[in-house]
Amino acid sequence: MPGKGDETRERIHRAALAEFLRKGYRDASLRTIVKEAGVTTGSFYWYYRTKEELFSALVGPHYDHLLRMYQEKTDGLWEMPKEVRRDHMGDIGRECMSQMLEYMSAHKTEFLILLQGADGTPYANMLHELTEREIEANRRFVRSVASRGVAQETMQPELEHIVTSGMFQGLFELIIHDVPIETARECVKELHDFYTAGFAYALRIPLPSHMKERYGNLR
Repeated sequence: MPGKGDETRERIHRAALAEFLRKGYRDASLRTIVKEAGVTTGSFYWYYRTKEELFSALVGPHYDHLLRMYQEKTDGLWEMPKEVRRDHMGDIGRECMSQMLEYMSAHKTEFLILLQGADGTPYANMLHELTEREIEANRRFVRSVASRGVAQETMQPELEHIVTSGMFQGLFELIIHDVPIETARECVKELHDFYTAGFAYALRIPLPSHMKERYGNLR
């Protein structure tokens, strides 16, 4: 059974989430949070030393979980035999984005704060962090298939960054605009296929099998 301390912490969390959602980290007021939580300033400082510490407690675990989810899925590709890796990259990428959508939807308030109100905190770089990881994964994949004479082209680094960040921004837009989950699920599939096809065309890499069946061959 939750104790009085747990109930107080929960009231602080509810008030803080509402304040961070309204104003973002920079403009959020500890005074307002304390007032809305119905606790004294002394009680607040029993739980958290700073606004930053409170913000981190609320959104940090979700930020870390999303990055870990992405990394585990990406790492799983390299555990596959190289002979089948090419055909499964698209499947893994789509599954990864779908799982990210489900997790963000289940914790929508925290991710709205991360996406729109994290300026001034270490969590403001989620888009950049995912983009850099995806670029590295894509380059590693291209190197692996190029060694077998498949990839024929490279992309300008600036363009590579623009289109990769655009893919993740598209995913985030589904949360920001509160797209109904069933619609969002379909959008994620189409979004991933759109970018996969674009990368395949630019790099002269054959489409994954499931996309060939659905869309035909780009060649």
